[in-house]
Amino acid sequence: MSSKRDYGQFCGLAAALNVIGERWTLLVVRELLVGPTRFTELIDNLPGIGPNLLTDRLRTLVEEGLVEQQPVPGDGRARQYALTAVGAELAPAVLALARWGLQFLDETDSSGATRARWGFLAVQAMVREDRVPDVDEVYEFRVADQTFTIAVASGAVAFGHGPAAAADLTIECDTDTFVRIGARMLSPLQAIASGAVKISGAEEAIRRCTWMLGLH
Repeated sequence: MSSKRDYGQFCGLAAALNVIGERWTLLVVRELLVGPTRFTELIDNLPGIGPNLLTDRLRTLVEEGLVEQQPVPGDGRARQYALTAVGAELAPAVLALARWGLQFLDETDSSGATRARWGFLAVQAMVREDRVPDVDEVYEFRVADQTFTIAVASGAVAFGHGPAAAADLTIECDTDTFVRIGARMLSPLQAIASGAVKISGAEEAIRRCTWMLGLH
């Protein structure tokens, strides 16, 4: 068993932090929430972690039953890391923390690393459950080289990778602009006026989507 911090408290929160409270651990979980990922891809998407530290964090997560290794489809010798059912239960907590943390981003953070793939989780974090429209619509987001969707149906929301077969609304921008809008550093109207965001869709679909994301 890898050595890790133990708070020595008979408390659920302390027990959780014993497992995921070390630096970088939740960011590793964030990457795996997007989907199964190879070690080299984790290194690329977590600049600054270093291979030894990443190995240690993955080892702990595997030992605790949050992560497992899987074969890479089409490459029997390669391995990738994926969340187990227990690890996937962290999704609501990670999304809530991401949503809460957006308020602390400012210009001093803008020079830091960002990845288009993080947009898939950022959109999920931004959704306001009390504002989900009672319509059947699909919103497609094209953030740099990544495409993902929000499908709304009967008051429920589903998220998917890849383009939509028939999107009611398409939003296209670069990664920096997407984060700035989510952090309220840039309004959607400002982004559209400057050309940083391109939108295609009916005005009502735009209004419903931005309201659901807390941007209206």
